Amino acid sequence: MRARFLAALAALALGGLFSVPALAGDSALAPADATAIRQVIEDQIDAFRHDDGVTAFGFASPAIQQKFQNPNNFMAMVRSGYPQVYRPRTVEFEELSVEEMGPAQNVLVVGPDGIPVLMIYLMQKQPDGSWRINGVYMTRMPDLSA
Repeated sequence: MRARFLAALAALALGGLFSVPALAGDSALAPADATAIRQVIEDQIDAFRHDDGVTAFGFASPAIQQKFQNPNNFMAMVRSGYPQVYRPRTVEFEELSVEEMGPAQNVLVVGPDGIPVLMIYLMQKQPDGSWRINGVYMTRMPDLSA
């Protein structure tokens, strides 16, 4: 699965969406942190499914909250820019890796259009030990049939 993550990062970098930093390697997270990261993402997606903007916004990092300022702005961005996680058909957790920018959780999502996408959740540990979502990058799955 690491190859899939690297291919997705390369596709995003080539697409100009963000620059890819040097990878930090496979430093493992504590099992409790891995579980907490998955739970935060699942809980945010569940909040989206129930149109609970206050709860969904609460799972965003302070920087993301500052950028969008309130739950209404945040939900408007999610509805228009990320319909796959706003109303997913399926959600499948894949590799969690530790990169230079922090933990990155790969999540395969099939949105309302039936097209699978790879969502790369960048996570940030808070001073109180909790985890929040510090950004999400989306790319269509590369055709691996060749």
